[in-house]
Amino acid sequence: MKLLAFDTSTETLSIALRGGAHAPVLEHGGPGGAQASATLIPAIQALLAQAGLSLGELDAIAFGRGPGSFTGLRTATAVAQGLGFGSGVPVLPIDTLLAVAEEAHALSGATRVVAVLDARMGEVYFASYEREQGQWHVRAAPALGRPEGVQVPPGWTLAGNALEIQGMQLPADAGRVAAWPTARALLRLAPAALAEGGEHAAAGALPLYIRDKVAQTTEERAAERARKELQRGPGAATNP
Repeated sequence: MKLLAFDTSTETLSIALRGGAHAPVLEHGGPGGAQASATLIPAIQALLAQAGLSLGELDAIAFGRGPGSFTGLRTATAVAQGLGFGSGVPVLPIDTLLAVAEEAHALSGATRVVAVLDARMGEVYFASYEREQGQWHVRAAPALGRPEGVQVPPGWTLAGNALEIQGMQLPADAGRVAAWPTARALLRLAPAALAEGGEHAAAGALPLYIRDKVAQTTEERAAERARKELQRGPGAATNP
């Protein structure tokens, strides 16, 4: 299949293009966030030109739908919608936390993964997935919460970009894998998602936000500082 995939849900922009069964995967990476809105479309055009493909020749456009950065998700969905409307190619929204689990599997062979992404404001996005007979199954749907609320069962692997956040308790036999929702992971997930009927017309390129606000109140920031001081214990230095 000819597939385009991109993710802008974190601080990293990731794009990948597969031009066919025997064609190499072409990739592009760069800064995410606000910068992705200016660089995503030119980078996609460059990869298509390198592969000798037109947008209309693609079978699907896969993108990381979230959860993740509000700005990044708006960029991804807007670009997916625009490309889909302009070409008639179906769009394929894929959960970013599932992409984290897939990337962790590629890096370490993990088949039972608790995926976590930094949500800022002292919180994380998290979900649990188990891989059986080559297919991922959702064991706990994507959610938002405090790190101390993330449950990692014995023998499972914690994967993501928030492994060092204080508060998460891991069993002694739990694995740890630094992993991001890469476009290459989305490419690997796309065939199964298409087989399950996950493709949509362009209007179906919608984000998965989970959180409904982007900033803490003054009181919430003060409470968060107090919570961190408590975790550090007595005698710890306090930042101004």
